[in-house]
Formats: sequence, C-alpha cells, structure tokens
Amino acid sequence: MYYWLLKYIFLGPILRLLYRPQVTGLENVPNEGPVILSINHNSFMDSLFLPLMVKRPVTFLAKDEYFVTPGFKGFWMKFFFTNVGQVPIDRSGGNASEAALNTGVSVLSGGNMLGIYPEGTRTPDGKLYRGNTGLARTALAANADVVP
Repeated sequence: MYYWLLKYIFLGPILRLLYRPQVTGLENVPNEGPVILSINHNSFMDSLFLPLMVKRPVTFLAKDEYFVTPGFKGFWMKFFFTNVGQVPIDRSGGNASEAALNTGVSVLSGGNMLGIYPEGTRTPDGKLYRGNTGLARTALAANADVVP
C-alpha cells in the first residue's frame, strides 16, 4: 500500500513536477511475467525515478545496511524500505552473494519485476564500471527477461 501511495499520491507527483523525467524504450518493459530491469546506478534517485516511470511495482535488492542501521535514522530507513517492498541483501560475498541471488529468483518466481544494479553499488564518479555476473545468473535461474 505504501508503494502505491508514494508513487501516485505523495512522492510521484512531486518528482514528476520538479524533474519532468522522460523515458525512452518503455515499450520494451513487459506488462507481465518475471522481468529484471538492469540499471546503471548513478544516484540514490535512480531507485525513485525508475519505479515512478514503469507501470508495475519494482522490487530492488537493497543493501542490508538500510534495514539494520541503529537509532532514529535507522528506524525510518527500515520502515521506508520495508513498506515499499524492498528486500535486504548481504553484499559481503561468498554465501551471502548466493543468498542474494536466491532472493532475486524468489521475487521473480512470482512473476514480479526486479531492479538490479549490475555493478553492485552506485558509481563514485559517473563512469560505467564492470558489472557482476549476478544479473545473468538470476535471469537464467528465474527464466526472466532482462530490460537494460
């Protein structure tokens, strides 16, 4: 419910008015079935604008720091990310990486849309860096389409 309220009532109209985002290639995003949106991660705002522009809800694999940070700020981060349907992942590597991929596959197995940043994090300088193999592995395991 929070996802839709933010998208259509609170945050979405403000972002559309202030930034006037434009999209090219939206016709390539399927209306149903499992699909991965592969996104270059230049800014925190990427995670706000992308769901605003596509019709279906987008679930991101969000770094677990958003869900476990202590204190007042941590409480509100966890509240926000949980209530808009984002999924925490441990990015420490090894077994944690495998668990993250399995989480992505479970999201996709319900026919949902998953947003993935192939580089694994925000770019520090705006340049495109080498992506990780998790996107391809997740797409193959879930038999999902990938839309760059």
